[in-house]
Amino acid sequence: MTAPQLDGIHHVKLPVRDLARSRTWYESRLGYQAAIEFAEQGNLMGISMRHPNGGPEFALRLDPARAEAAAGFDYFAIGVPSREAIDDLATRLTALGEQHAGVHFATIGWILPQLHDPDGHEVRFYTTTHHSEPPGDGILRINNPRETAEAAEHPMQHGHR
Repeated sequence: MTAPQLDGIHHVKLPVRDLARSRTWYESRLGYQAAIEFAEQGNLMGISMRHPNGGPEFALRLDPARAEAAAGFDYFAIGVPSREAIDDLATRLTALGEQHAGVHFATIGWILPQLHDPDGHEVRFYTTTHHSEPPGDGILRINNPRETAEAAEHPMQHGHR
């Protein structure tokens, strides 16, 4: 049996406690732009946002209880094209006063974790250009991924390549 034909991610939908606050955050921090507003019985309940420079489409849905329950988990990682671009993003976020963990060596690329939106959702970034490639066939198993990446990154931080 063959796999069905798919075409990437259409959009990511996040529950939020305050649509205006979340819209402003995604616009000011990541450059998103509101594209569609969804009203139900006269009340604004959702916003679809587009990114002018390659980011995935976002939908924000007013749902305070689910926003609270989803806080802290990293449901997705947004692709960033290169190490230079992810470094630039980290610099931008820092200049805007956002806390994050900085750019780090990860399993196959570079990661910028621990950025949190106003509802506490972790918004992660991962380079789509890799420093190494997993094998073309079979499954690559990484034991203790955080520790493995930190051990590989340590010599780089101290001038050893």
